[in-house]
Amino acid sequence: MPQSVLFIMGLFLYFPEDKREYIPAGLTMAIFFIFAILAMRFIILYNRKEVQKAKELEEQLRKKKIID
Repeated sequence: MPQSVLFIMGLFLYFPEDKREYIPAGLTMAIFFIFAILAMRFIILYNRKEVQKAKELEEQLRKKKIID
């Protein structure tokens, strides 16, 4: 790789000597991870409800002979 690319990529690497600087990043990551899990659970539960509604609608339409 060209030297300039390595230099630019090196700007984003930062390993602090005082490891306490990792604590805020770890807490932030944990909070976002928990919210991501909660959002996924919400989506799954909402999807289950929508699937049930779709099945009920399909059954009603089949009873009325609108669909086969």
